[in-house]
Amino acid sequence: MSNEAVLDEHSIAGLRSEVTGSVLLPEDDGYDEARRVWNGMIDRRPAAVVRAASVGDVAPVVRFAREHGLPIAVRGGGHNVAGNGTVDAGLVLGLGGLREVGGEPAEGTVRVQPGATLADMDAATARYGLAVPTGVVSSTGVAGLTLGGGFGWLTRSDGLAADNLLSVDLVTADGSALTASETENPDLFWGLRGGGGNFGVATSFTFRARPLPAEVFSGNLVYYGPEHWTIALQAWERWTRDLPDELTSIVSVLVPPESWELGSEPTLVIGFCWASEDRAEGERLVEELRQAAPPDAEAVEPVPWLQWQSQADELFPKGVRAYWKNTSFDRLDDEVIALILGRGAEQTWRGTAFDIHHLGGAYGRVPEDATPFPNRSARFWLNIYGFWDVASEDAARINFVRGFATDMRPFATGGQYINFMGAEPGQDPASLALSVYGTDKLERLVALKRTYDPENLFRLNHNIQPAMA
Repeated sequence: MSNEAVLDEHSIAGLRSEVTGSVLLPEDDGYDEARRVWNGMIDRRPAAVVRAASVGDVAPVVRFAREHGLPIAVRGGGHNVAGNGTVDAGLVLGLGGLREVGGEPAEGTVRVQPGATLADMDAATARYGLAVPTGVVSSTGVAGLTLGGGFGWLTRSDGLAADNLLSVDLVTADGSALTASETENPDLFWGLRGGGGNFGVATSFTFRARPLPAEVFSGNLVYYGPEHWTIALQAWERWTRDLPDELTSIVSVLVPPESWELGSEPTLVIGFCWASEDRAEGERLVEELRQAAPPDAEAVEPVPWLQWQSQADELFPKGVRAYWKNTSFDRLDDEVIALILGRGAEQTWRGTAFDIHHLGGAYGRVPEDATPFPNRSARFWLNIYGFWDVASEDAARINFVRGFATDMRPFATGGQYINFMGAEPGQDPASLALSVYGTDKLERLVALKRTYDPENLFRLNHNIQPAMA
């Protein structure tokens, strides 16, 4: 039996008359392309896909979904690993055509539409010598990244993307439009900075931007072969203890893509970004690490911000099959290093990798209860991610990611980052939300959900239900 819902012609005609964008049904040309999402493992057949042509299309689509009892999936930039931007037998609201970036960049504020990617925003701000702290892959959507939190290369200097958010325009479940900021609907603004897409459809984001040199001093120290990794990671752990906020660093272990010309064996890479005009101080700090753990190769130089932001893009093309898990942790002693590097040495294929984000700095100075984002005291955050091409590898790659995450549980310090979470079919949403936010924050989020989406219309996400379990 088909899992497609069939909408009557009269209802579809009514929807088409209310929106300026296109409404695609399963029999229409372009439907198959429109229904696809970034994660190639996710294959859903919506009853209809609406490609919004303006923010004015959002409220009619939300009302239509509610009135017809249809689940609604909201898709911004479309880079969600869990595949929440699509749904079987429901309605997809595609915002990917809404990519304008404006505001007052010269005054340090940037206004972004919900379909914009990091590349769109970076290109618009770089011409003013500015940047908004965001993620590390330029094809990522600004909306989903920000609503979930937003780790990136400026996390230690400026915090999460959500920490630099000034306001959000939102359409709620009843079709109402409102603005959330520190002064307007501040309770909702709190929930939007880490609570995901649970409270409505964001139609615009306004950010605070920061000055950034035209070229950022950044680079990668490369270590071939596991025999060099222990010394490198021990040295990195010591080095990170006293770094200034301006230096953000991420350790990655993977079999590099062929285009990186780093060979075909597991490789450890220490990447860094120095967010300051004082290049000499950045060079001095990197030299300390270089002396403590001499790399086998390196690429260290000032590069344009847009180039640095897009260096990892080829790992995550649309259609790649993907499954991720993550955890925070504080210890990076010999026991944890042995565990992590043992898993790294197992990765003799191209198709899984992991990153260790060094935190603290501006990220860690945000009070724990200032946003829903979990665990501001975490010293490190581990993201274990699969990115492979063929279905025959699904079981092996998923098992590796799950096994590694299980190994790390004894060292976890609490919370999960929803943007680093893959799909977990069958898992109880309430238990999952509790594992992300903890009891106190989840209670606040549930109260917001009851206020703004009491019927849980927006449930195709890492869902916060309107009642505690």
